[in-house]
Amino acid sequence: MTDRTNSFKALNIKGDRRLVLCLDGGGIRGIMTLQMLKKLEEVAGIPCFELFDMVAGTSTGGIIAGLIAVGKTATEIETLYIRLVKQVFTKMSFMANRFINPPEYSKRNYRDLLKQNLDNITIKQACIKTGTDIMITAKDVAAGEETYFTCFQENGNYIGTYQDVLLRAALEATMSAPTYFTSLERFVDGGTTTYNNPVLAAIMEAVKYGPPGKYSTERMTVFSFGTGCRPQFVQPDKVAHPDGPDAYFWLQWLMTESGDDSSDMQNFLLRSGAINGLDFRRFQISLDTVAIRKLPNLELTNLDDVKADWLWDLSDEDLADIPLDKVSLFPLMQVIGKAMVEYITGVQNVPFTADLIGPDGKELLVSRLGDVARIKAQMSRASWLDGYEV
Repeated sequence: MTDRTNSFKALNIKGDRRLVLCLDGGGIRGIMTLQMLKKLEEVAGIPCFELFDMVAGTSTGGIIAGLIAVGKTATEIETLYIRLVKQVFTKMSFMANRFINPPEYSKRNYRDLLKQNLDNITIKQACIKTGTDIMITAKDVAAGEETYFTCFQENGNYIGTYQDVLLRAALEATMSAPTYFTSLERFVDGGTTTYNNPVLAAIMEAVKYGPPGKYSTERMTVFSFGTGCRPQFVQPDKVAHPDGPDAYFWLQWLMTESGDDSSDMQNFLLRSGAINGLDFRRFQISLDTVAIRKLPNLELTNLDDVKADWLWDLSDEDLADIPLDKVSLFPLMQVIGKAMVEYITGVQNVPFTADLIGPDGKELLVSRLGDVARIKAQMSRASWLDGYEV
């Protein structure tokens, strides 16, 4: 307990707090999260499974959360994660393709690696092993709802509808992204639609369904880690007439925007003060040149599929083209994660001791390209409105 007390002091956390760790989905971009978790463990002086009362995750974040829950350090998880990424995106067949002949990849290597590392440990057994409460998400297509695979413990009592589910079954369910992989019977990726950020679900699950009195928002500190969002900045004159077929453009736009907007709304709510006493700390970056050029300009030479020699040389086109499954860009995301750690360390005397926002309440590494003056001028004029095409 002494080590944890010292960790709380190092991270500026009140002694009576319950700590919750929430990890977003994001495919290969989960390597960014691991760079930050390694630094967090360094600052805390203890591993995450000793620091946090509860870990929650979706998709790639669910994998990391599950491995934390069985007692692996962030460094150990990174080693395993690198193996996983190199092997999991194995083509189902020569003809397999996400859009024409899905799914594109086989889960065989993934399943085998999880079995080697987790055997048949249940969620409850993992909870017993480290004393860490767990929540892993998956989308139940048959029931039309999100499922939370959870186990909470208090004084030898265990709560959770699915506590006896194999941990590796939950971790397979949470990463079964449609068109990338086959579903796990009724379950697909936990980050489908608007659930890629599990932070609000984790808070609600802990407070409402956890042991009575164990979790309350007034005594809760939540660390939330993103994997990089992809803003879609469209010039005003292009909105009505986007490049390419309208239906394809808007479908692609909506698929990306729905998840990002849902995540933003959760973050705005948790920062608004509407939930009294909550200590919320979010660490996220948008993948665009405005945000990237705030980071230290780390070297990128000898990275596959990266033409730039330095981080600041990346273009918006380069940053927009980082799909969840492009393994060759895995090292780039690792470098961006390391640069984020350096940035956070630079703006906070001790990293992770506060939410990553400025005095105006806006996230320091997430770009917003508003144009208040133009909007006010245009939309206050009847002539502009009446003259705009319908």
